[in-house]
Amino acid sequence: MRTVSVAGFLFAIASAASFAMAGIFASALMSAGWSAGAAAALRIVLAALILAAPTVIMLRGRWHLVRRAWRSILLFGLLAVVGAQLAFFLAVQFIAPSLALLIEFTGPVLLMLWTWARTRVAPAGVTLLGAAVAVLGLVTISGVATGGALHPLGILFALIAAVGVAAYYATGATSDHGIPPLPFVGLGLFVGAVLLILLTATGLLPFSVSTAPAVVAGVSVSPWVLVAGMVLLSTVLAYVLGVGASRRLGATVASFTGYSEPLFGILWTALLLALLPTPQQWLGAALIVTGVVVVKVGELLRARRRRG
Repeated sequence: MRTVSVAGFLFAIASAASFAMAGIFASALMSAGWSAGAAAALRIVLAALILAAPTVIMLRGRWHLVRRAWRSILLFGLLAVVGAQLAFFLAVQFIAPSLALLIEFTGPVLLMLWTWARTRVAPAGVTLLGAAVAVLGLVTISGVATGGALHPLGILFALIAAVGVAAYYATGATSDHGIPPLPFVGLGLFVGAVLLILLTATGLLPFSVSTAPAVVAGVSVSPWVLVAGMVLLSTVLAYVLGVGASRRLGATVASFTGYSEPLFGILWTALLLALLPTPQQWLGAALIVTGVVVVKVGELLRARRRRG
């Protein structure tokens, strides 16, 4: 059991570090003239193509499992893939990737509030305290109270991405349908790819690319190098490792470990884009991470009391 837990933990950390690179790649591409829609669409479509063959091979003779899991696959594709990634790419057009990640990771707080509204069962006091701290952190990092506000569209898109994060952990941890992590991700990416192709083909999602070099860490590179990194490292590897971690650790523990992603985001942004949060934004970041962790502690304690 310990070996499985250690493997799950390592998967979750590696997934978080890989996901955190996506904002760097996307920000550099958009600075070079790419649209957010083009970056998101190519990221998901190419990743779906890469996983298509192994997905089909692993599901040979087991396609009845897909019928059983169609709701989870659809939610994963629409919310955890398209919702989270497209909204995040739109957010980094207006605010730094590290700040967008921090706001995106208020997803568990939004999930808690939605569950409260749906069931009309109030969360535990510890959970509510954590939600309040996270919201305070969100207000602090936005700069609204001091007049130095972040762009409101950046905040809005990051909050939409937060809904996708909540769906990612909730659907990724479900394993009763019997589909292994890799084909589950492959099917979810396929759903997302179909939707993004339809949106770009109809003109609802602007799609523009540029052959101009992109700049990362002061170095000019081909934009296709960044696309390759975004697809292989921050999508295929990150999603497969993340779902594998959720299966081994459960949604709650995996999401705890996943909160290292915003910290990796700050690290990568500082190293590669030379952008650091202001002291006020550092305070907001600390409040968001603390608040979300307290929310998860409250959920964990409540679950243990129910089992007891």
